[in-house]
Amino acid sequence: MKKTTTFFLLFLAGCSSLLPEGDVKVEGPWHSFEEAQEAFDKIIPYSTTLEDLKAMKLDPRTQPNIAILNYSDVLQRFAPNASIGIDHLDAGVWECIQAKTACQGYEVTQKSLKRDRTGNFFSDFLNFKREVEVTGWSFNGVLLVKENLVIYKLVSGQPLIHEQEKNKNPLGPLQGAGEAAVKSSF
Repeated sequence: MKKTTTFFLLFLAGCSSLLPEGDVKVEGPWHSFEEAQEAFDKIIPYSTTLEDLKAMKLDPRTQPNIAILNYSDVLQRFAPNASIGIDHLDAGVWECIQAKTACQGYEVTQKSLKRDRTGNFFSDFLNFKREVEVTGWSFNGVLLVKENLVIYKLVSGQPLIHEQEKNKNPLGPLQGAGEAAVKSSF
């Protein structure tokens, strides 16, 4: 009896490793927020060229998750309504808007998120209680390029993401049964 109890306790202790895990990675040239920030720190408006960007792996034609913004996208992003006057825009943004189709933007988006389910295996498996810990980072950078020259840059993002999700279902696996029965009767 003692061996069975010991085995059962060891089995339960190891059950948390049976919980699912997940990763969300938006592919790009960097492995951390700091690497992305360092790369963007090297970009100097009115000095950095398209060739420099290519050397820095910031070419939308060879690197994933770099969007090309046209004139309309730039206008919509930086001047979303008529109440924002020209004097409120950065000089590089205004220059790009004036240049219309001779200017384009690049939006770089990269993130890395890890989702770990924690807690009791049986509570999670039977849908009584589910706990998920989300960690990672996200980076977003915008560049405006006119005549092969970067004229503006903007960086945003979250260097550190740490979220906890908790769901409690007192009825466990039966929690959605009533709702499902109502839907199936119609």
